[in-house]
Amino acid sequence: MADGSSETKSSNQMWGGRFASGPDAIMEEINASIGFDKKLYAQDIRGSIAHATMLAHQGIISAEDKDKIVHGLNTILSEIESGAFEFSRRLEDIHMNVEARLATLIGPAAGRLHTARSRNDQVALDFRLWVKEELQKTEKALTALIAAFLDRAEEHADTVMPGFTHLQTAQPVTFGHHCMAYVEMFGRDRSRVRHAIEHMDESPIGAAALAGTGFPIDRHMTAKALGFREPTRNSIDTVSDRDFALEFLSIASIAATHLSRLAEEIVIWSTPQFGFIRLSDAFSTGSSIMPQKKNPDAAELVRAKTGRINGSLIALLTVMKGLPLAYSKDMQEDKEQVFDAAESLELAIAAMTGMVRDMTVRADRMKAAAGSGYSTATDLADWLVREAGLPFRDAHHVTGRAVALAEQKGCDLADLSLADLQSINPAITGKVFDVLTVEASVASRTSFGGTAPAEVRKQIAWWRARN
Repeated sequence: MADGSSETKSSNQMWGGRFASGPDAIMEEINASIGFDKKLYAQDIRGSIAHATMLAHQGIISAEDKDKIVHGLNTILSEIESGAFEFSRRLEDIHMNVEARLATLIGPAAGRLHTARSRNDQVALDFRLWVKEELQKTEKALTALIAAFLDRAEEHADTVMPGFTHLQTAQPVTFGHHCMAYVEMFGRDRSRVRHAIEHMDESPIGAAALAGTGFPIDRHMTAKALGFREPTRNSIDTVSDRDFALEFLSIASIAATHLSRLAEEIVIWSTPQFGFIRLSDAFSTGSSIMPQKKNPDAAELVRAKTGRINGSLIALLTVMKGLPLAYSKDMQEDKEQVFDAAESLELAIAAMTGMVRDMTVRADRMKAAAGSGYSTATDLADWLVREAGLPFRDAHHVTGRAVALAEQKGCDLADLSLADLQSINPAITGKVFDVLTVEASVASRTSFGGTAPAEVRKQIAWWRARN
């Protein structure tokens, strides 16, 4: 790279002749984005190669200049990937860093690359390409997480556990059914990812600063070369749009919320008081002072990442909320939020996938807890409706009295005698005990999407065919 003084001169020339001197230290500090947007180097070079190829195809630049530009850009790509490239803050951003180096490598031909484009559509392209690739990575990561849950669900389709509302024991369910609830959650996240890719699959390059260009460019050619479905249709919206970044952050926030809910359950389940699961050593840490401790730190950190990701969404929404059309420098603040959220989400999904695959499920503890809190009370009420012909509200009242009696006797509903139950309602027969066990309870829940093992297996098969 050139020395500092020539960099300053080069930077000013790239700005244009309007400014007689370089920015002072404060302006340089607030204006420079190379510290973070260098992450877009591959997308920037890819977009420039596609743009130069199109310019040559349309006769706007010569084939000779195009070949020099493409060779120079590939050289720069190799330099960056090998660590030999020196990024300069004085050159502000990734676009100017690449262009300055290209000028050093190939001379005046480098100046033709920026024909019929602006940094406004260039950054929109780079950022959109990066987000699209990140969404594709997220889709794969979510697919792996769903697969991990499908494996555990199949393994534990018959494993009985308590189902909760208000974190109070409600009704027996199976652990397989509980796992499938997360399959549904993360399946929706993946669906949102796929829809977002479809929404953003339009190429910004060629919109130029905001009004398009008078050069005879072929935007459909560059869109195809860059893997987009088609070019964007309004040049003003193109350079001012960051919906794709907001949509990514929204998806990330919802997915992180699902991950956080799961992390909370893992933290609870791994306590000695619950003891439903044991985390592997790979996803736990010890205490510096208490040798008996095995802390679920990975789950806790996944839970905490949600705050960072949600914060990124709010930050970018706030940046964008008052911007007039078209481009404003405020939009330089879009990338760090997305980069940070993407890194956090990728790590959180990977950690959770590992925890789900590695954790030991303690079916005995789950079963012991499944019958606690009179979890089959609803089964008794349903039996009274179905077999004794009581209206549900009357059956609910009778069941409440049965629970009160069981509490008084210090036993479960299934441990009450037939005489006890008939003292509450004479219509009760010995057949009622067929529904008062947790196994009978879950087996009876055969409605579509219910917790019956047979139904859980149907849902697993449905998802396996689509994962």
